[in-house]
Amino acid sequence: MLGTPGSRALYSHLEVVSLPLRAQNLTLQRAQREAHSSQTLVQGPTRTGPPRARRTPAAGFTSLRPRPPCPAGQEQGCAGAPPQAGVWWPRSPAGGARPPRRRPPSRPRRLTAQPMGAEPLRGDWGGGGGGRGAGRRRGERCQLGYKGGKSCPRTAGPAHALLQDAFHAFHQDLSFVRKFLQPLLIGELAPEEPSQDGPQNTQLIEDFRALRQAVEDMKLFEAKPAFFGLLLGHILAMEVLAWLMIYMLGPGWVPSTLAALILAISQAQSWCLQHDLGHTSIFRNSRWNHLAQQFVMGQLKGFSAHWWNFRHFQHHAKPNIFHKDPDVTVAPVFLLGESSVEYGKKKRRYLPYNHQHLYFFLIGPPLLTLVNFEVENLAYMLVCMQWMDLLWAASFYARFLLSYIPFYGIPGALLLFVAVRVLESHWFVWITQMNHIPREIGHEKHRDWASSQLAATCNVEPSLFIDWFSGHLNFQIEHHLFPTMPRHNYRRVAPLVKALCAKHGLSYEVKPFLTALVDIIRSLKKSGNVWLEAYLHQ
Repeated sequence: MLGTPGSRALYSHLEVVSLPLRAQNLTLQRAQREAHSSQTLVQGPTRTGPPRARRTPAAGFTSLRPRPPCPAGQEQGCAGAPPQAGVWWPRSPAGGARPPRRRPPSRPRRLTAQPMGAEPLRGDWGGGGGGRGAGRRRGERCQLGYKGGKSCPRTAGPAHALLQDAFHAFHQDLSFVRKFLQPLLIGELAPEEPSQDGPQNTQLIEDFRALRQAVEDMKLFEAKPAFFGLLLGHILAMEVLAWLMIYMLGPGWVPSTLAALILAISQAQSWCLQHDLGHTSIFRNSRWNHLAQQFVMGQLKGFSAHWWNFRHFQHHAKPNIFHKDPDVTVAPVFLLGESSVEYGKKKRRYLPYNHQHLYFFLIGPPLLTLVNFEVENLAYMLVCMQWMDLLWAASFYARFLLSYIPFYGIPGALLLFVAVRVLESHWFVWITQMNHIPREIGHEKHRDWASSQLAATCNVEPSLFIDWFSGHLNFQIEHHLFPTMPRHNYRRVAPLVKALCAKHGLSYEVKPFLTALVDIIRSLKKSGNVWLEAYLHQ
């Protein structure tokens, strides 16, 4: 998350969400100014000459390094004498040496680094405005969203709205996450780089943050253990019921069909439960959430929890954005949103896209989890060496086959598995895409957090059945604005979100369940017609 447009601090190898830093266009202005400044810090006890700035071509950084070691026996008076560990010597304007001041040897030197088109935060670590160190007293350090200890004044300007709101949305315990950010800091973004951020409503940003604070005061981020305990219990009960049905009634067509339906519902509800755990919305301790997610995702479903989080967090960070949200980056099989015009103008016709709303029924819902997810999941575990996830997934297949091979044999057990996966895949596609495909799909617009989420989501009318059947994903707007909120609180926060949208003239769309399903086909047909028009006439 840190390192997206609107950020000043730049970090490396973040696994919070998968947003590329694109640091190929690193700027060197600040480091070069420091290298020629009279206050430049150099290493060495008696160094008086100008510091040597060396550029690393691979990374594009400028850093201050000591000169090569002096020849043996000639250390006296040599400018490249070994530096005194942990001591930094600033040069005075007259060229003389000042007394050394201690600095921790392990603290990395801050370098100037700039990803393409990013605008800096006003202040260090997401703090107040006015440049590095502005808005705080000497000796203090601003921590992004950090509530403990000393904090810094913070402006609500749009330059860092996306960063602050997005980061806060993904993490409840910010003081805990901060521990992992410090060693990942590799530099600061240059202040003169232009921003890619589009026009943003400052009042909306402030009102959304006030809403989040009100939601926290209402304790809507606190989960009810009994609610999620019942969810896990009814999933396990369905698994046992399906097996008992085959055990008591035999492997006939009717018991087998009923067992497949029950197992498919169990698998669908397991998707919802692991989704809650992946967003750390159940336990206060994030480690407990991750361990429980590995059990549900691995033992009950046969997938990798790390694979799912890697994929799903990209979707939440940039919903309905091409090449950033994997759920809508489905070309050239299906064309959605702006990709229809692009493919038409470039005369690309890999499939009859004007009929994609028809072949969607053949290769969309039936094959997503059975083929695409299975292959993608296995490849991720092997390439990323997630051996624990691989063991959990293997335990699912071992349990399933050992449970049903005695009744069906190996071919029959595999056929039952395929039937369950196909039924589960239908549920997954229709339930997860009814809130997104009919909405705006295109390239990055660089909106603030609330606007970007509202533009990509819509709700479905709630009911006790729909809430349970969809895993409360019918409250998609609330879920995207507050990903870590336990889903049983979506009903309570929905009126507040609706009032916020009404105040700022934003769309808060709620539609009937069947209409939401039909809108998927309408959107596919509309995109196909747009492609055909562009293909023939543009």
